[in-house]
Amino acid sequence: MPTLLLSLDISVLYLALPHLSVDLHPSSTETLWITDIYGFMIAGFLITMGTLGDRIGRRKLLLIGAAAFGIASTMAAYSGSTFMLIVTRALMGIAGATLMPSTLALINNMFRDTRQRTTAIGIWMTCFMTGMLIGPVVGGFLIGHFWWGSVFLLGVPVMLLLLIAGPMFLPEYRNSDTRRIDGLSVVLYVALIIPFIYGVKELARAGWSLLPVLGIIFGIGFGVLFFLRQRTHTNPLLDLSLFKNRTVSVALTLMLVGGAINGGTYLFVTQFLQVVGGLPPLDAGLWLLAPAVMLIISSLATPPIAQRIRPAYCLAGGMTIATIGFLILTMAPAEGGVLVTVIGFSVVYLGFGPLAVLCTDLIISAAPPEKAGSASSVSETSAELGIAVGVVVLGGAGAIVYRDEMASADVSGLSPGLAAEVRDQAAAAIAVADRHLTGENAESLLNAARGAFTDSLNVVGAISAGSALILALLAVFVIRDARLGDTSEDSESTGADSTVDDSSVDQRARS
Repeated sequence: MPTLLLSLDISVLYLALPHLSVDLHPSSTETLWITDIYGFMIAGFLITMGTLGDRIGRRKLLLIGAAAFGIASTMAAYSGSTFMLIVTRALMGIAGATLMPSTLALINNMFRDTRQRTTAIGIWMTCFMTGMLIGPVVGGFLIGHFWWGSVFLLGVPVMLLLLIAGPMFLPEYRNSDTRRIDGLSVVLYVALIIPFIYGVKELARAGWSLLPVLGIIFGIGFGVLFFLRQRTHTNPLLDLSLFKNRTVSVALTLMLVGGAINGGTYLFVTQFLQVVGGLPPLDAGLWLLAPAVMLIISSLATPPIAQRIRPAYCLAGGMTIATIGFLILTMAPAEGGVLVTVIGFSVVYLGFGPLAVLCTDLIISAAPPEKAGSASSVSETSAELGIAVGVVVLGGAGAIVYRDEMASADVSGLSPGLAAEVRDQAAAAIAVADRHLTGENAESLLNAARGAFTDSLNVVGAISAGSALILALLAVFVIRDARLGDTSEDSESTGADSTVDDSSVDQRARS
């Protein structure tokens, strides 16, 4: 249920972006903050929450996060300004950070058999994609009949049901080690994430300038301090011994880069369907059912295939399929490009199933049971940070292409302020053409904006295709001998005390 909600919330937001632009008038930078502050805060607090869940109980943290997420979602729904929406999205991200490691940690504790665990993770990923599947449909219906804020209220009944059902059905697991979490490590890690991401964002938006460069430098500096403290502290927030396992390190890299190209491409595809394809939100959501179904099929098919084929070859095969899908996106035309875009994105998602399931399994299976929350948080941090960075980097690359092509667009009849808006965002160009221009002037601006945004999608597809192909080669040549459930490579480095408080767990579940 929490996995379903988190993915549902992500998918409905992308469809709401054009309506946010009309009502709240965010700048291009503010639009990026609205979309990615959620992922940034999740990435910034996942490790903290994963370790906290190990110590106070995974189920307890899950329920606390559910209540907080429901409250923050309600606040986001009634945001009256761009600033308020960004703040409430940040609060949702912090609450979401409590949910994600708890779900994977519970799976890892309940299913110690390799085949069962891989199957359970496949089902977990299916729940994630079910949220992506129904999110656009339900969200599109709500946007079509109510205001954009209604999409955030979808999470409230889900979390209420979780608060009722969770104590009844979920067992509790926690580590017997009750030492306090190192607060300085928490501060250092957040100080690593926020300045670094801000710097990357601003460089992608406006080019080289002093402030974003300083942000990146400060982020790297805090990162060095964070990792030095983890090496020397007796109770580290992040167990660095996990990274000594080569398979884990490569799996984290695959999830980071894979999340980046997936998140950035999804942003452009959803907006392409509405801005260029001219589809209303509900119709755009229905078109996005096909990619979601492909990922569900791929996620469910991966566990049985992985029992017969080595994970590296499953991963390489999936990334090769995704590369083909990205190449199809490079050929999407402005006129009649909806079908081509949906086909290409469906092929991309068909190839992403093995990466999502197998990389997650390889990472959490490398950790002892009492550190399952911490390991799952590392896995989710890599994926979430990848998605957030992908939105920034690929979003920035696409924005550069759009602005370069719109620099020569005919904006006669518009005020300087409106002219700047249409050259900054495609959604703004469509709205301005509909409201402020008529006849040939409106048609000329619409064609220019749609053509420029299509070229942006094509460029993002090309970048993603090259990245996916590199990931396929990395899997084959670096972790070709990796096996699911094989933790021998890091058995010495993770040989910590494995005492887990299972007193409240049914003996059958423990078995």
